[in-house]
Amino acid sequence: MNRALLVIDVQESFRRRPNWAAVSAPDIAARAARLADAARAAGDLVVWVLHAEPGSGEVFDPALGHVRLMDGLAPAAGEPVLTKTSRNAFTTTGLQQLLTARGIGEVTICGIQTEQCCETTARLAADLGYRVTFVTDATATFPIEHRDAPPGRPLAEILADPATLDTGRIIARTEYALAGRFASIASIDDLAPVGAAAG
Repeated sequence: MNRALLVIDVQESFRRRPNWAAVSAPDIAARAARLADAARAAGDLVVWVLHAEPGSGEVFDPALGHVRLMDGLAPAAGEPVLTKTSRNAFTTTGLQQLLTARGIGEVTICGIQTEQCCETTARLAADLGYRVTFVTDATATFPIEHRDAPPGRPLAEILADPATLDTGRIIARTEYALAGRFASIASIDDLAPVGAAAG
């Protein structure tokens, strides 16, 4: 086994935020599950990563009970579940040590958010010497307000603002930034073709 699928932050916390209504991939859990099934069939390790902000009182605070995988996702026996407090999946976890112990040199990345925890993990993984595959359509993100936008606006106002960066442009920018530098870009169909037999 020399490959691992990293499923990053596909957790209930995101569904509890108002901007979930604008997520690029409402079915992200099903997309991640499809990749996990394909990885298992190929004999690859699946690693689940959750994001926590202890003591924040917000949706990523474990005390509120939302720091858990979304419905439809469940680790198989022996699949690690790591909890991070940084944006990338390495800095505040034992992920690198885990991958090294398993002899893994290639990682495939999916999850939430495309340009934050997923992209940041891909960049660091590449710097650490891993061969990285970034499955863009198995990531999800949200519109980003301009840095000078007033705080606390309702979602409809954010979406109507021409200065808001929409999800399509965010995803395209991530692909441009990663491809040929930090990762190979792949689709779900590339790695989990429809009709492929599960093992």
